[in-house]
Amino acid sequence: MTDLIAELTAVRHGQSRANVMFPAADAEGRLESGLTGRDADVELTDLGRAQAAAVGRHLAGLSPDRRPEVVVTSPFRRARDTWAIAAQASGLPWPEPVTDDRLVDRGVGDLEMMTRAAIRARFPQEPARLAERGYMRYRPPGGEDFHDMTARIGSFVADVHRDHPGRRVIVVAHDSVVLVLRGVVEGLDIDGLAAVEAGAGSVRNASISRFVADGARLTVAEYNAVGHLETVTAGPDESADPAV
Repeated sequence: MTDLIAELTAVRHGQSRANVMFPAADAEGRLESGLTGRDADVELTDLGRAQAAAVGRHLAGLSPDRRPEVVVTSPFRRARDTWAIAAQASGLPWPEPVTDDRLVDRGVGDLEMMTRAAIRARFPQEPARLAERGYMRYRPPGGEDFHDMTARIGSFVADVHRDHPGRRVIVVAHDSVVLVLRGVVEGLDIDGLAAVEAGAGSVRNASISRFVADGARLTVAEYNAVGHLETVTAGPDESADPAV
């Protein structure tokens, strides 16, 4: 591949209500998290909105030749809202964002919006399946494993290169998407993805990762960076993926 984008910046959405409510429900062993509706409609918390604004201020501080020229978000509300808040906080004009369904969070199928206790009660076979397969090779009923995610994110990256060669692209999505983007860029298998997560930790809320063109490929310039959030109060940023 010779026609590459110049830079790919990947931002995880700010803290969501699921990032707070699911860990609390799991810690107490509750069957219900207190959230209703679809995962796609989960909103940001006040902290998540503050984190999104901090992303915007960071982008405003970049020189014009570093600012993104193309904006693509997950269609999930927490990602779209993160970009909208960041764009407003930056005080700068930005291109109209587009959404891409390939940037959705990891699909958990029948386990969507279920606490650990609810999964154990309603799908008692799944804890053993997870233990046998391991988190990244585990495919929830009706959901995805990380092989599936790599295929769809790889397709997205190929299309971005084709459609926007030489341009700077920003993606606002989810922790699993950012991790798999790195895997696609570096050609990592599942064990490689696991090694990245073990070394760098899980992808933080409102973190920034950058991949830049170097010859005929993208390389990692920074990953899971949160220095721009230093003035924002910390809070839980765990993945809402089921840990059965």
